[in-house]
Amino acid sequence: MQKLVTFKEFTTITRSASIDTRQHGWRAGRLQTLIQLDLPVPRTVALSFETVHGIAAGRMPDVERILSAFGGAPLVSVRPSSQEARWGGPGAVLNIGMNDARYEDMVTTLGEAAASALYLRFIQTYAVQVSHLDDDLFDSPDTPSRTAVETALREYEIETEDYFPQNPAEQLVGVLRSMARAWESTSARLLRQARGAPAEAGLGLVVQEMALGVGADESGSGVMQFIDPVTGQSQITGRYLGQSQGRDALVDRERALYLTRDPRGPSLEELCPDIFDRLVQYGERCRTTLRDEAQVEFTIHEGDLAILDAIPVIRSAQAAVRVVVGLAEDNIISRHEALSRIPPRALNEVLHPRIDPETPRTRIVQGIAASPGAAAGKLVFSSTTAQAMAAQDEACILAKRETTPEDVRGMHAARGILTERGGTTSHAAVIARGLGVPCVVGASSVTIDRRSRTMTTADGTIYKEGEIVTLDGTAGEVLKGAVAMVAAGRDDAFESFLGWADEVRDIDVRVNADTPEDAALARRFGADGIGLCRTEHMFFAEDRLTAMREMIFADLPEDRADALAQLLPMQRADFTQIFRIMAGKPVCIRLFDPPLHEFLPHDRQGIIELAEALNRPVSDVQRRIDALTEFNPMLGLRGVRLGLTLPEIYDMQARAIFEAALDASEGGAPVVPEIMIPLVSACREVEIVKARVEAISAAVQTERRGKLTYRLGVMVETPRAALKAGEIAAHCEFLSFGTNDLTQMTYGLSRDDAGRFMGAYVRQGVFSEDPFLSLDTDGVGELLQIGAARGRAARPDLTLSICGEHGGNSESIAFCRGEGFDYVSCSPYRVPLARLAAAQSALKSAYGT
Repeated sequence: MQKLVTFKEFTTITRSASIDTRQHGWRAGRLQTLIQLDLPVPRTVALSFETVHGIAAGRMPDVERILSAFGGAPLVSVRPSSQEARWGGPGAVLNIGMNDARYEDMVTTLGEAAASALYLRFIQTYAVQVSHLDDDLFDSPDTPSRTAVETALREYEIETEDYFPQNPAEQLVGVLRSMARAWESTSARLLRQARGAPAEAGLGLVVQEMALGVGADESGSGVMQFIDPVTGQSQITGRYLGQSQGRDALVDRERALYLTRDPRGPSLEELCPDIFDRLVQYGERCRTTLRDEAQVEFTIHEGDLAILDAIPVIRSAQAAVRVVVGLAEDNIISRHEALSRIPPRALNEVLHPRIDPETPRTRIVQGIAASPGAAAGKLVFSSTTAQAMAAQDEACILAKRETTPEDVRGMHAARGILTERGGTTSHAAVIARGLGVPCVVGASSVTIDRRSRTMTTADGTIYKEGEIVTLDGTAGEVLKGAVAMVAAGRDDAFESFLGWADEVRDIDVRVNADTPEDAALARRFGADGIGLCRTEHMFFAEDRLTAMREMIFADLPEDRADALAQLLPMQRADFTQIFRIMAGKPVCIRLFDPPLHEFLPHDRQGIIELAEALNRPVSDVQRRIDALTEFNPMLGLRGVRLGLTLPEIYDMQARAIFEAALDASEGGAPVVPEIMIPLVSACREVEIVKARVEAISAAVQTERRGKLTYRLGVMVETPRAALKAGEIAAHCEFLSFGTNDLTQMTYGLSRDDAGRFMGAYVRQGVFSEDPFLSLDTDGVGELLQIGAARGRAARPDLTLSICGEHGGNSESIAFCRGEGFDYVSCSPYRVPLARLAAAQSALKSAYGT
């Protein structure tokens, strides 16, 4: 026998009822607002989070009492009502109360086809969602009939060895229990956590009187929204389908009517002009009162209009930005609220490139467009591989039969997602849209085999892991090879939005830019300067690599200097161009950092070609490569250690920087370059490099008869540098924490390899999050706090920043603001995200929201 709960079991939603979204969820609160707006909402009761949690634990409320609120012959639906709409919930169940007797009555009043459709819908939903039977057993017939109903009932009885429940109270018990327990399942918890919900988030349920949408006169159902969900432009969109329920109009688009007059076919505006006008009026009321663009779900039953719900329009990030800007400009919300409504990571979608429409394309897969944007990368078939490749900064496309909550981190790491199964509301599609990652689902013409790491297309072509493809999430296509793309368009609303963010934020956002092209992109994205220019990336161009290798193979300092002299004008030209592009904004250049072996070949053919280029025996080349081999090169001869053992490298770079600064200053404001020493662990390292840099500066000023000003700083990447920041700060003007290496060294983890087990660590609660994605504020963060405090104690005007990829992470930005850092620096495409995150952090500090 079910135990009855002692607290209030349900609340009838009226204009003045005590409905609290923190206890009853967003949908219950939304329905109360619609009632207060005098919209025709069917009778509804709300079950609180506490009640639903009790149901999951076996404490069932008095369902007979709940049903009594709907009269003697109740016919109701149940829908989820989590605290935030984006957190989702179990699927809605319609037509609870349908049974054999009710069916026979409806056959008389509505006809066999209509009554059969209503009963079949309930049988099928109950069988799958409540009794957990295979949905393949209950395919919908083309023409609902008594025979189809009898077949469905028989299938249910065979599979469950029991009769289909006939008592509405028993039916409601089953529905409530299944929805409550589904919410508290492990997979559901992981899915909503990926959407930003806390682990303990509660679920409310609303029980609503059915508005059938089936009847003798004009009856049907539809949805109406008032913006284009892709662009955000004002436009009535949606569908209406006669003799239907729920959201059938969006599924059966061939039979559905347009809403507004349309030359392609009949419309609701022509069929029911009065109802259409009322819907438009209701939409405007919703926008003004709900302070958002809503999608109105409605039913017409024998000429009477009912509003079942008004949910936020599911929209692209571009549309979301345009919507909040429009609401702010119409004084419906404040600019501050507009900034707070857009998650920073959603801007990824706005910034994502798209396929160049003028470029020829070879389509290999057609699926369903699930998340817009485009990306190219190597095919991978597991989330672990995707994470490992992302750690090495290699672009990949994750291909799976279907995704699960365990794949969320791999999906985050991938540039695009392809699934063989699923639709626009599948796990892959929902998560991809939340992450702003391009996604194609339902590519049923391909076979994805994780074991063999292959993808086989319909014509038998096999694509192996590592082959490059391009994924077009807007068109739902996968294309052969890497296809040319164009940058995503940023409209006026987007620029206005980020302009508002800049007015609020109180921490600078710089960019990690290694080339003039990166610098130009940073300017377009509104960066406040360059926080990390990695000079070694300039040496990998083919015309520079030979000179670099000559320097590596030189035995004497003067020979190394000769080789570096070939690189000097190239570096100087790069720096001059970057300084001019940034036009007076600060540019921080990190001196050479990587181990030298990275510039040498490792295969036999490459070694032979290098021997020919250097005119040396292959054996000599092999011996030098072997001599440079290290057991752990990331902790070996790199960074400032190279600058001390091979000082000619840093001498050349300092000269290139200073000469470029003078060149770029001609005819304009003086350029003040910032020079950063990498991988410091001892104060004496800074002293030695500083002395050489000062000497080079003096020499250049004498030779060029120009005046130079520059700032010298240290990249704090070792725990010891953080601990000795007070001593180091006495010899420099800024400290920039390189959180990528600092995290590696603090944890003793390789960022390149951690992806293999990081998912398991996070799932088991060893780490709350991957420390390479979100700054570990407890451990690594404490080193930042120590370094900042000791550095500023020694030098109060010391500039502090971070320049690892954490600089584009919202939580990390908030941490840096709290510690009084001057700026963060991140990759170019993360600059707009960081600008918004910094503004949101400032607003939270000021207003607590």
